[in-house]
Amino acid sequence: MTSVAFFTAPKPFTNAHIRIIQRNAIQSWKSLGRQVEVWLVGDEPGVEQNARELQVGYIPGVARNSFGTPRIDSIFYLVREQSQAEYLCYVNADILVFPDMLRALEEVRARVDRFLIIGRRWDAAVTETLDIKEGWHQQFQAAALVTAKLHRAAGSDYFLFPRNEFIDIPGFAVGRAGWDNWMIYKARYEHMAVVDATGAIKVIHQNHDFSHFADGKIHRLQPESAENMRLAGGRYTVFTIHDANYQLDNDGLQRVRLNRWKLLREFVIFPAVTLHCSWLAKVVYAIFNPKRLLKDRRQAKEALRRSKEG
Repeated sequence: MTSVAFFTAPKPFTNAHIRIIQRNAIQSWKSLGRQVEVWLVGDEPGVEQNARELQVGYIPGVARNSFGTPRIDSIFYLVREQSQAEYLCYVNADILVFPDMLRALEEVRARVDRFLIIGRRWDAAVTETLDIKEGWHQQFQAAALVTAKLHRAAGSDYFLFPRNEFIDIPGFAVGRAGWDNWMIYKARYEHMAVVDATGAIKVIHQNHDFSHFADGKIHRLQPESAENMRLAGGRYTVFTIHDANYQLDNDGLQRVRLNRWKLLREFVIFPAVTLHCSWLAKVVYAIFNPKRLLKDRRQAKEALRRSKEG
């Protein structure tokens, strides 16, 4: 039986709505069956108590950055140290998962050895505790997808891969922008099969605000997102689900077809993922994305000015 360890670093359980949707998500993973382990990582308020109440694994002592935010490298290391599962799946703590994810895993692992399964999410309003029990997904998933909105392909809310991949990860801040894009870049860099499973896996994101941040701003506007970008190596490492080289849907696993846009994108990322030449990758990115780089420079100057004033 294929074993999978689902893990996450939850937000504090102090906000009533965050508490509800995180418990919903965790129980949805647990409901997948005995082949699944669930681990909650970190020392945020309420994590240990809810792990105990929900009868899932708990791992304290996660390393933090200078802002006090848990680090991705530490989270992955601690889970790999505690779990012997064949496959690991980092999932954001507000994501409802269903059995289609395990079916997708079986199909992919039968075809390729080294892979990263990612996919877009569906955004839905969930405000109440869900009655999660055997077979609960059969009606809930279909009903929720009627009104849910498919999220853009900028990042991914889950990463499913063999346990011996992603051993070396920079000290990214969890819950900030950039690290999820780097995961896709790294998989392409390592010549893994990056599988866009949007057509086969229907995960549901439970909508929430950003009141858990002190300034209430979305994660990509947080200063730690800029630090994540620096740790990733620069803007050229910002990959999205569109950079997958395989797709999984009702027709099975197949290579992504090269249309005009995809062919151009593959040319742009060729120095990074094939030649492994960072300076050339930066030059090519700059040629094709001058406006983005100018915007980044303006934002960096503004951030430096604010830090000096503060």
